[in-house]
Amino acid sequence: MLEKIHNIYEHTPAKVPSSLVILLHGLGSNGKDLISLAPMWSAELDETVFVSPDAPFRCDMVPEGYEGSYQWFSLQDRDPHAILNGVMSAQPILDSFITEQIEKYDVPPEKVVLVGFSQGTMMSLYAAPRYPEQLGGVLGYSGALVGDIEGNKMPICLIHGEADDVVPVEAYNAARGKLIGAGYKVSGHTTPGLTHSIDPAGLQAGAEFLKEILT
Repeated sequence: MLEKIHNIYEHTPAKVPSSLVILLHGLGSNGKDLISLAPMWSAELDETVFVSPDAPFRCDMVPEGYEGSYQWFSLQDRDPHAILNGVMSAQPILDSFITEQIEKYDVPPEKVVLVGFSQGTMMSLYAAPRYPEQLGGVLGYSGALVGDIEGNKMPICLIHGEADDVVPVEAYNAARGKLIGAGYKVSGHTTPGLTHSIDPAGLQAGAEFLKEILT
């Protein structure tokens, strides 16, 4: 039986939505965390609905019984093959969620952007190009590209801290190089001194990327 996403946090526009942003959190976090970005972006995206789901699995790196901590896949084993298997296992769950939200809000797929942080970026970069229909793009913070590059070409914006000690900035450089080499339009930047987080400059760059695609 396919795992399902249960907890979904929403930020809805005053107008009828014409576009959709799906925010995918990192390891050990939850959808409530990333939905906090929506009010910062919605002023210029007043026809965009933001949804931020909890990943489908309880995080296996926190004490048992700890609430509010989820993962898209386990990182107990950091071997690249294990990580790829984890991403591939979670992809159908994410695909199903994307389809449900497109149908719920009646928006065209090309007006849907996935926004990821860390593990959420890994999921976004893997799932979005492989989604059956052309999505609008991917905005990825502090993440990495997992697996081969294939599928639909779309704009991608990658933002990363140069002092990130969780996902080193080398992951940004590798992802950017592979994506550009495969014909993707890639924008974004790295920030000196920034750790595994999102700063005001990253938020502004993200807002500009989303506005370009969704308005």
